[in-house]
Order: sequence, then C-alpha cells, then structure tokens
Amino acid sequence: MSFNTKIAGLSIFIFLIFGCKKEPKEEDYIWKPIMVTATAYNSLASQTSSTPNITAWGDTLVPGMKCVAVSRNLISLGITHNTQIKIEGLEGIYIVNDKMNKKWRNRIDIYMGIDVTKAKEWGRKKKKIYYRVKKDSLNTKLK
Repeated sequence: MSFNTKIAGLSIFIFLIFGCKKEPKEEDYIWKPIMVTATAYNSLASQTSSTPNITAWGDTLVPGMKCVAVSRNLISLGITHNTQIKIEGLEGIYIVNDKMNKKWRNRIDIYMGIDVTKAKEWGRKKKKIYYRVKKDSLNTKLK
C-alpha cells in the first residue's frame, strides 16, 4: 500500500470520527410561546441600508426566505441567531437571522423579500410566536 493511499484512508477515518455531528432529536426541544408585535420589512436600501440583503448578523437575504428580525430584548430570552420560530397564523418555520434597531422591544419583523405591497398589507399585528429551545438550556437558566 502506498503512502498516499494510507494518508487518504487515515483522512477518511478522521473525517468519519470527528466530522459527523449527532443530529438533534425533536424530543430534546420545546416550543416556548411569547406575545410580540409583528411587522414586515423588505430588502430595499430605502428601508434598511446600502446593503439591504445583508443582515445585522451577516446573513444574505434572498426573496422567498422564511426569516425574521427580532428586537434585541428578545435575544436575551434565547431568541437569537438561527433560532427557529413559528408565527401564529402563518405556515412553516421561520429562522431568526436579523436583529432590529435597539429602540424596538417585544417585536419581530417578518422578511417579505422586495414585495412592498405585501409588507404594507401585513401592517402591524399582535401575534403569538413559538420559539424552539433545547430542554437542557431551560435548566441552565433556572439555576
């Protein structure tokens, strides 16, 4: 067996041991409810900045994505970057990938691509959202 073959085999072995993450199980999580004010926004320079498709966490927005921005006080509750949320009355799971200006509290902003009409029609609504948290993180916060 050649040296290169041995190195390739060792590389595959190391990848299999260290490169595979254990998939989280749904029963390891719960969905916590909270009431928020839900508004909508678009990825337009007139609404955000000169780079409207880049979020405050550095993610790239693409119309059609199911994502939200959250007010910064919600981050301290565990609704942080890449948290999954469900929004009362809307289908599917949304991902938190943006954060709002510090002036807002108890608020989410639903991303609606470049469809300004759709965002205006949504307006501002009180909604119950559910955010996904790992069960063992609840025990940590109670101590």
